[in-house]
Parts: sequence; C-alpha cells; structure tokens
Amino acid sequence: MPTPADHFTALVDRLAADVELERVARAVAGESPARFRGRILLERAAYLMVSTDRTLLDIALDSGFASHEAFTRGFRREFGVLPSVWRAEPTSFRIDAPSDVHFHPPAGLRLPARHRMDGVDLVVEMVEHHVWLVGELVDRARLVSEDDLDETSGRSVEGIDGGTLRWALSRLIGQMEMWNAAVHDGDYDVGIELHESVTSMRRRLDRVGPEFVDNVSRLAATGRFDETFVEAFSPTPQVLSYGAMVAHVLTFAAHHRLLALSRLRECGVGDLGFGDPTHWFATGRRGDA
Repeated sequence: MPTPADHFTALVDRLAADVELERVARAVAGESPARFRGRILLERAAYLMVSTDRTLLDIALDSGFASHEAFTRGFRREFGVLPSVWRAEPTSFRIDAPSDVHFHPPAGLRLPARHRMDGVDLVVEMVEHHVWLVGELVDRARLVSEDDLDETSGRSVEGIDGGTLRWALSRLIGQMEMWNAAVHDGDYDVGIELHESVTSMRRRLDRVGPEFVDNVSRLAATGRFDETFVEAFSPTPQVLSYGAMVAHVLTFAAHHRLLALSRLRECGVGDLGFGDPTHWFATGRRGDA
C-alpha cells in the first residue's frame, strides 16, 4: 500500500516531467528535471532530519534514494557537509535554486508568487471570485424546480436569511446592487427580491456583478476604502466606510452561498462542491470568469 512518502515522491516525479503543468514548468526554469527532483527530495530529507529522530538510513530510503551512500553523496554535494554533521548543527533545509520552488512541510511544495499581491489585490480577487461563484449558482438554479427553489432549508439561520434557495440567490445579488447604489449615492429597492425568477436574477447579475467588481477595483486603486459616510436617516445613525461595506458583503455572502450550495446539493446538483475558492485562485480561474 502506498505510503505518504510514496505519494510525495510520485508528485515530485510528475512535476519534474509534466510539461503540461505550465505554472510549474515556468517556475522551475533554470533547473533540469533531475536536479529539481533530487533537490526537493533532499530538502524533504533535511527537514525530516531536524523534525524527527529517525535514522539517516530510514530517511534516505523514505526520500527515494537507493542507498545510504547515494543519499550521503547527494546531501554533501548540496549542503557541503555529511548528513550526520549537518544534523548536529542544522541550517535551513532549503537549498538555493533559481526556481525558488521548495519543499513545504509536511509533504508539499511551495511555489513562488506569479505576481505581486498585497492585501488590496486580495480583496479585489475575493470579490471577483464571489461574483463568478454567484453566477455559477444562478446558472445551476435553472436545473431545479420552482418548488425546490422555494423549499425552506433546515440549515437557515433566523434573522440572517430567508431559508430558501430563491431567497439566498436573490439576496446575494441584492447585496452587491445595494453596495453599488451606496457608491453612486443611489437607492436600492429590496422589493425586487420578492419571488424573483432565475431569469431575472441572471439578467440582474450580468449588470450588477461587473459593476460591483469595477467599483471595488476603482476604490482599491485610489485608496478610498476608508472613505466614510454617516447614514443619518436610519433609526440609529450608522458610520460606514466603503471597506466595511465590502467586508459586510463578503462575510454575509459566505453564509448565503453555503445555504445555496447546500440546497443545490439536496436537489442533486453538487458539481460546485462547497464553493471553495482555493482552486479558483491557484489556477487563475479569474481570467476565464
């Protein structure tokens, strides 16, 4: 039965040989596949030497080396000392390389950033992912019946949501449209969300979604997230900033999206999983959205 070490070695072998993994291929430029493979396995071995009390022979074999001698030669070539000497006074387990791809404990790889990203960039990309995912949810809602759209979920939270798939989707779009209205000193009629059809949702999202991304991007580019205004006509005057409003939309949207995803799964539509953005970010899906 394959061990975690076997899976890791197989992963390194695939990355070293698979030219279809464009990001990895670009990242490892400047290293031959053999050099890349040997270096990553040695980094993992060095990490095990300082994080466990396993024998050097055990670590060598577990790291894909055929013998203790082969491991010792490779280790000394990269670290400049014998494994036993390094283990007594260890330095960083990472080996300098032009690719800047390194072993990442416990059994992964760390790739360099594709482009500079600061906190503001991340906010914009989270907004882009949100708009994309809401669009996918609305499209999936076409596959369920009207009764399924209006069936109340047992997972609804009193005071936060209306409990149905139709409500969750319409509210997700409404949150963005309300934010857009605030940016442009306009009003939003929440009545549009009452028993809204999926066709209407799609049409509204096609207008609201890109505008939401554009507004957030523009405020981010001009450093205006802290621009604050007072809503004086509510029962209790509120002090709000554009940044706080983005945080509000994304925070409550996370709950509404999970409610929608849960209902869709109950209706047999589960291809979106739980809407986790990790794959979307890692693959640069935003460029295809």
